[in-house]
Amino acid sequence: MRRSIRILAALVALTLAAGALGAAPIILKFSHTDQMSGSRNAAALLFAEKVKQYTNGKYEVRVYPAGQLGNDPKAIEQLQLGGIDFTVSSTGSYAPIIDSLNLTMLPFLADSYEQGWKIYDNSKWIQAQFDKAPAKGFRFLATWEAGFRCMTTKEPLASPADAKGKKLRSFANEMMTWNLEAIGFAVQIMPLTEVYLAIQQGTVFGQENPIDTIYSNKFYEVAPYVTLTRHVYSPIPLTVSEMTWKKFSAADQAAVRKAAKEAGEYSRIVVKSSEEQQIADMVAKGAKVSTPNVGLFRDAVMPVYEKAKAKYGAAEVDTFLKEAEAIRKANPVK
Repeated sequence: MRRSIRILAALVALTLAAGALGAAPIILKFSHTDQMSGSRNAAALLFAEKVKQYTNGKYEVRVYPAGQLGNDPKAIEQLQLGGIDFTVSSTGSYAPIIDSLNLTMLPFLADSYEQGWKIYDNSKWIQAQFDKAPAKGFRFLATWEAGFRCMTTKEPLASPADAKGKKLRSFANEMMTWNLEAIGFAVQIMPLTEVYLAIQQGTVFGQENPIDTIYSNKFYEVAPYVTLTRHVYSPIPLTVSEMTWKKFSAADQAAVRKAAKEAGEYSRIVVKSSEEQQIADMVAKGAKVSTPNVGLFRDAVMPVYEKAKAKYGAAEVDTFLKEAEAIRKANPVK
């Protein structure tokens, strides 16, 4: 009898194992606003591949690029509600929920990719802000790359004087609005997916984004003056819905974190290494790329720091600025 029970138990175990192997994967939704040809989408696809690998096929991450499921604010809202599972967006896009993250959009915090990576990897202040996210319905998994924000306009932008009174598109972020208004622009907020047509129709004079985003969205076609102001370092943290995260086992969580980190490392390498070639390709297609006297733009945004201290507190702002300054000094631009 005992032998029969053991045999039956073994058969049941084998049946369950076979069923598990043949079970359909659990579908997870990943929404972002980059084009299919962009590096953000490439990193998302790699992340999906790694999640499948590290969970032995238990999960299938389906990537929805180009704002198919909504713009960045909508994606973050859906993340909180559990409507999607992952998104990746500029750190400043999360600021409406964690308002202190507006400070990550302060101008000229980093002068090189290496400095920017060190700030996001080592800043205790940034980590403290990221730690607030689970209580808001999502959590930060890894920092992916987008690059330094630059300008694309319909006419030359040699100095802030050329910006005066011109409408420039940006995303919904308080600090970015302060930066651009200090330079002289009238800021127009609109979703990324609407920008190309808005420039083409003359609704706005131009827009600002990292080179990788400018290139993948072909903004240089309608705003051919690409000005390398590099006014804000703007990486794109990957986030997961807290509802989704709580459904994961400890092993699943470790697998997803590993996939997120590896895709983030890939993202950093690809964006940095592609920038020079992307600029050359834009020039070959008629774009007029220039590096302005950045000092003029630095001077123009100086009042933003004091404005930030008045709203967020001098101690808070100074803590973050001192961390960034220490990292810049320890990692000088070569």
